[in-house]
Amino acid sequence: MPNCTRGEMEFGRLGRCTIEANFEGGALSSDGGLMLLRQVDRRIGLSRAVAESLHDPRNQERITHGMRDLVAQRLYALCCGYEDLNDHAVLRNDPLMQTAVGTSDELGSSPTLCRLEQRATRSDIVALNRVLIDQFIASHTQAPEELVLDIDASDIPLHGEQEQTEFHAYYDHYCYLPLYVFAGKAMLACVLRRSRIDGAKHAAAVIKLIVTRLRQTWPAVRIIVRGDSGFCRQRLIRWCERHGVGYVIGMARNARLHRHVAHWEQAMAQAFHETGAKQRMIGQFSYAAKSWDRERRLITRLEFGAQGTNPRFIVTNLDRPAEELYDDLYCQRGEAENRIKETQLDLFGTRASCHKFLANWLRILFSALAYTLMQRLREIALQHTDLARATAATIRVKLLKIGAAVIRNTRRIRILLASHHPLRDIYFIAANALASP
Repeated sequence: MPNCTRGEMEFGRLGRCTIEANFEGGALSSDGGLMLLRQVDRRIGLSRAVAESLHDPRNQERITHGMRDLVAQRLYALCCGYEDLNDHAVLRNDPLMQTAVGTSDELGSSPTLCRLEQRATRSDIVALNRVLIDQFIASHTQAPEELVLDIDASDIPLHGEQEQTEFHAYYDHYCYLPLYVFAGKAMLACVLRRSRIDGAKHAAAVIKLIVTRLRQTWPAVRIIVRGDSGFCRQRLIRWCERHGVGYVIGMARNARLHRHVAHWEQAMAQAFHETGAKQRMIGQFSYAAKSWDRERRLITRLEFGAQGTNPRFIVTNLDRPAEELYDDLYCQRGEAENRIKETQLDLFGTRASCHKFLANWLRILFSALAYTLMQRLREIALQHTDLARATAATIRVKLLKIGAAVIRNTRRIRILLASHHPLRDIYFIAANALASP
């Protein structure tokens, strides 16, 4: 590709003045919010923990870029919107990115970062998932009384010759089917899987590992597993029951379930025809699927309106009122889907373009770790601001993408941010919240 960034660009006139531009501004950066990411990272030790978890076969006496610097460079770039490794061919010379990583020298090249991905091992993958859990634990100053673990799956479309590529009939394309586990807004696991499998495969094993780790730190914590009907499997349910873990999991509708609620639906239909008002109720009954070893408590939410009936079912072992379990607990499951979208769309968690399956898994985990970094930025620095509930994309546009000049001398580095940035007050609040004690 020819170099098109040299020379002058003309943009017409303003009155008597000619408008001209070039790319010769010097030590400038478009990512003034990088220093906030740096401060969060220093506070929680994320890039260092990741670097210590990754196997590095390189001769440490001959390397130029340490593993911590490479990890920080990769995570900060994802947060700032640079999804492609090719972006680092130029980004490695960005003075603010260099300062954020902790050096004044040229950062790692695109091939260097590519080699980092290509040498990923299964041990690396396990270790990085452990980092996600450890980061969640470290974010608490005291033991929580109760944790709700949301488990869900999504698709990552594929368009090349990636390992373990398979066609998924539901999504109607070739894809991977990653499994995610969240506790509130914190991601605890990201498991990349081929797509031609049961969507609940590995769920029980992943929940077992997470629960075991959480109880090592917080033995008395109450844990509840929440998921949609795709995770209503005997293996997961029985494991939860044997190990004192609560669950509230959706169930797919079938003829037997419809027969159980038919008398309620008839009464609601009659009430609707008499009043014209939409009818709604929440009931419960005992039920045993053919694959189950015994009956379990089912909760149903029934509605009847102009479009007819629309029943929903969940199975649970929790001894709480049915209305509370459905309205206040199960219906909050959709928040996990929002977090998955944020990871995949805002932080490029669908960028699985490597040939190797494990390399793609590492890429997806880097996006998950970038999500963790952004989430901790929200928690620590943006708690009482207009960006407290903002998505990663919104935070990037409004707080990270700030024009900045970098002035370096022997005694200090000055970062001059855009004078008229509209959210300068929030930037001040965040910087003060992240200042070293």
